Amino acid sequence: MLFHLFQMLRGEVGAFNVFRYVSTRAMLATLTSLSITFLVAPWFIRRARARQLGEVIREDGPAGHASKQGTPTMGGALIIMALVTGTVLWCDLTSPLVWPALFVTVGYGALGFVDDYLKIVKKNKRGVPGKLKLVVQFLVGAVAVVWLFYGGGLQPGIADRLALPLLNFEHHRIHVPLLIYSLVGLVVVVVGCSNAVNLTDGLDGLAIGPVIVAAFTYMLLCYAAGQTLAGFNIAHYLGMAHVVGAGELVVFCGAIVGAGIGFLWYNTHPAQVFMGDVGALALGGAIGFVALATKTELSLPIIGGIFVVEALSDIIQVGYYKATKRRIFLMAPIHHHFEKKGWPESRIVVRFWIVSFFCAIVGLLLTLKVR
Repeated sequence: MLFHLFQMLRGEVGAFNVFRYVSTRAMLATLTSLSITFLVAPWFIRRARARQLGEVIREDGPAGHASKQGTPTMGGALIIMALVTGTVLWCDLTSPLVWPALFVTVGYGALGFVDDYLKIVKKNKRGVPGKLKLVVQFLVGAVAVVWLFYGGGLQPGIADRLALPLLNFEHHRIHVPLLIYSLVGLVVVVVGCSNAVNLTDGLDGLAIGPVIVAAFTYMLLCYAAGQTLAGFNIAHYLGMAHVVGAGELVVFCGAIVGAGIGFLWYNTHPAQVFMGDVGALALGGAIGFVALATKTELSLPIIGGIFVVEALSDIIQVGYYKATKRRIFLMAPIHHHFEKKGWPESRIVVRFWIVSFFCAIVGLLLTLKVR
């Protein structure tokens, strides 16, 4: 909104020309969402406590989690409000990529909100049944994916082409039938990333740290994929797919970074508020959609390596137990395994952040430089 206002006024005030730059608006979106989260969080925490919106701790969980009982949760609603506000204020709202990104974020956030509400307010331990949750995730994600692949989000000529991290996009034309591409992208990238982040959200600050790292990494990738500088095409130089309009997703990712940092202030150990499914499902879906929209979905498992490991550890544990009635890990997802081994929570979280940073650097290296 402010972007469009300044665009109208720049003829009268030359200084307003600075707002046409994506980099300027990305920084402003980051600061806006950071400020909103930072300022509103104390009020949110007080209201959550007054309404007794406290976390319910699993009885079979690590013993150290007993002290977390009753800590306000559903803080992801605050993150979504901040990032949507930052995006809407500073984005070019005519972009065909911004609206489906916001749709996935808000849609998955609404699903997570209902799930948290049923568990906390209605005392329904199951929340939204697993199969129904997946159905809703597929439906919401399908709308965004159809919007992206068939509604003009991606320009003709690249929608059905696969970008491999180690190969130049222009020189290696790997075509995949668009229906298969969109279905796999929906199931593995959008829905998969959403659930992987949700599984990671088990310790104070554990999920939001890698989310911030991944969102910042995608700020760089979106800028490279969508921007030209003085006629110089960054994407072509780096061997990436040039996605028209991807620059506006820089603003969206910046808003995620700002909202995430603001939330982390209150989510560090010992957490004053938890993210809940409302935040984890939304942020995971948002990152997955950005990866799909910038043709960097094959880099996502590297950049979001922590999320992949967490999800795989849970899948392996469940599958192995069903087959043998034995466990590979002391407890899954894997961060609970380290808790059971006696690692302090803060050590697990910080070390996972370090691994996340390492994964992001490797992902950038393979996506931008090795080509």
